[in-house]
Amino acid sequence: MQTIKEKILNVCKATIASTLESIATTIQSCKNDLASETKSSAGDKHETGRAMLQLEMEKAGQQWLQVQQTQNLLSKVSILPSKGPARLGSLVFTSKGVFFVAVSVGQLTIEEQSIFAISPSAPIGKLLIGKNIGDSFVWNSKEIQIHDIV
Repeated sequence: MQTIKEKILNVCKATIASTLESIATTIQSCKNDLASETKSSAGDKHETGRAMLQLEMEKAGQQWLQVQQTQNLLSKVSILPSKGPARLGSLVFTSKGVFFVAVSVGQLTIEEQSIFAISPSAPIGKLLIGKNIGDSFVWNSKEIQIHDIV
């Protein structure tokens, strides 16, 4: 039986893999479009089209690298239980929600519970890292209490 942290981690991995697949499709589509682009009598239009495709490929390439870095970070996440300070891989239960500190994937619903997968470098992630059960912090002018860390 999977723990809730295993389920969250698997959803995060699937989300990242799906994003990589989507970017790869975009890159391949741009390559195909570049290959099929033929010289026309409207030379400037042709060159502009090629330049736009090149820019789109570069942007997709940068996204690919960023998502691969996220995937590498995700591979380092330990989901072993920990009652110590919040760290990478912690599931933090607060008075304002549940946060999985790993990668920024957004809101997930696992076992009918809303969980926010956040990066440790995100503003709220930075506030959570190093905190212990019973600690509190201020976020958006509201005090948030940490109830549990798993």
